[in-house]
Parts: sequence; C-alpha cells; structure tokens
Amino acid sequence: MLSAIVLAAGQGRRLNALVPKPLVKIGNLPAIVYSLGVLNRHPDIDEIIVVVSASNQQAISNVLKKYSFKKIKAFVLGGARRQDSVANGLKVVSVKSDWVLIHDSARPFIERELIGKVIVAAKKTGAAILGVPVKATIKSVKAGSLVDKTVDRVNLWEIQTPQVFKKELIVEAYKKYSRGDVTDDASLVEKLGKKVQVVLGSDENIKITTSVDLLFAGEIARRHW
Repeated sequence: MLSAIVLAAGQGRRLNALVPKPLVKIGNLPAIVYSLGVLNRHPDIDEIIVVVSASNQQAISNVLKKYSFKKIKAFVLGGARRQDSVANGLKVVSVKSDWVLIHDSARPFIERELIGKVIVAAKKTGAAILGVPVKATIKSVKAGSLVDKTVDRVNLWEIQTPQVFKKELIVEAYKKYSRGDVTDDASLVEKLGKKVQVVLGSDENIKITTSVDLLFAGEIARRHW
C-alpha cells in the first residue's frame, strides 16, 4: 500500500496573492487541483493526506469538495516549518502502508509517468526522488557578494517532488534528523546512510514561488492541461 502526502500549508507571501498559494488560479483551476487530480487517478496510490494550515484549511476543503478526489483520507494541520508539516502527515499514514510519496502542491504539473517511474525506483533502493541536471553556471558567493569559486555543475541536479520512500525509512529519518531546517525529505534519509536514487524529472515540473513562476505555469497549463 502506498500513501501520498501533499503539502499545502504554504501561504505564498512572495506571490502577493489574495488567496492561499494552493488555491491560486492557474488557467481555470486552483493550483492544488492539478497535482491532486493526477495523484488521485494514479493506480499505485491508495490514499492521499493533504497537509494544510489553520488559516487555509477551510478554504481548501471548500474548493476540493467540487472535485471527486476519492482517495483523500484526511486533511491534517501542518506546522511552522516544512518538516513539521511532513511529520504531521506521517502520523496519519495508514498502518497498512509500506510506502510514502511526498509532494509539494506548489508543483502542479507532475506527470503520471514520472510518478510511476519514481515509485519503481524507490522499490529497488528504498528511496527515490525526481530531479533535473542543473543548466546554469553556479558560483559560490561569500560575504560582500564576492565570488568565492565557480562550482562544477557536472554532477549537480535540481531536485523536485514527488519523492518516494519506504515508510519505515522516512519515519526513522524524521524521528532522528528533523530538528534542523529541512527543505528536502531525501536529505534526512541520506543522513541515515541510505542510498537515494535520482530519476530524471521534467522541466515543466516547476515550483510556484513568485509571480513570474505563475506566468510560466499559465503557459504550461494552456498547452497541456
């Protein structure tokens, strides 16, 4: 059994939106509806847990009632930090689940095929994530905005979600290492000394953070959704 945790507690302050970030319109749909729709239809996913905030819980719940997301098991309140929200989601994952998929609702355009690939990879290694090779030149910059060095990008990847883990592995990782600031679930599994497989993701699996991202998202939605 596989459980999906969808993080939707973000407020989207950098978007300067009038509604919570998960409900910002992209094309004709709220952002969260895109990824939830794909996850809800995916045959490998048995239940979905949506992590919300106290301030956006009612609004998100009201919007999602319009859609037939039958796999949504629960709405769970998140915490002050991303890792707190994931930890709260893990608490309500079914005892029957062997695998956990974690996804950011701020990435609307996840594809069914990629979900399948990252699940297959995780079942071989215990942990798998999506990512794309870094294209830009990367420099390490020190105090005073002075370049320290240019970083070799050959082995650098920009990591995406969803990320899939053996349940006992991600639960153990969160129990041991989630006290510090965490922006990536796989980094905690890495601290356990476990291997994490990287699966080639998609350049369209963008994360909505700023108003510029919304422009790109609108074009992706217009062409594909």
